[in-house]
Amino acid sequence: RELATGLTGMLYGDKGYISQALFDDLNATGVTFITNTRRNMKAKALSVWDKMMLSKRFIIESVPQAYKLAV
Repeated sequence: RELATGLTGMLYGDKGYISQALFDDLNATGVTFITNTRRNMKAKALSVWDKMMLSKRFIIESVPQAYKLAV
């Protein structure tokens, strides 16, 4: 929640971060929280763009990790 302060648009995250309270808080501030669903959740329809962005998320996360290891 603190990291998303001042952001608008879409926020792609790991399915481990899913909670209804977090989803509602972000939605109230204008942020759409997009994640894959867990096995015990009902499947939700994702656009092709959202599926593509979720599949590329690990590439985005690897850049800061590589920087941390280099420093």
